[in-house]
Amino acid sequence: MSGEPSLFSRASAEIIDLHRFFVDWFVAARANTVDFGRFERAMGKDLSMVAPDGQVLDRDAVVDHVRSSRASCDDGFAISIEDIRPGWQGADTIVVLYVEAQLRDGKHSRRQSSAVFTTSSSAPNGVEWRHLHETWLQVPER
Repeated sequence: MSGEPSLFSRASAEIIDLHRFFVDWFVAARANTVDFGRFERAMGKDLSMVAPDGQVLDRDAVVDHVRSSRASCDDGFAISIEDIRPGWQGADTIVVLYVEAQLRDGKHSRRQSSAVFTTSSSAPNGVEWRHLHETWLQVPER
């Protein structure tokens, strides 16, 4: 057996690392310290996303949204990732399910997510995001 981390381990690390990137990118006090290229390298060229409201986004729309949201949150913004578990897996592709909990402007939200990853030697954790589907578990409080 090789010493290389499993596909699930790499995808799990990517989920956690990318959400740390989001917190740093979105929090105004830290946004200047973040390399946006990290995000772009992790997003597959044909990425698609189903947002919690049902809107379907392509890679360009996702990248543009994240880029334009830089420094849009105060220091209280937080994301935690819970219940990461593997779904279907092939030789170089895996589906990973997880719950994303956010605290933004003192309001909580939660979403169930499923993400498809494929191996990529140029991506930060050796995997790139190919598809993401998010569904509200707890809509942001009003």
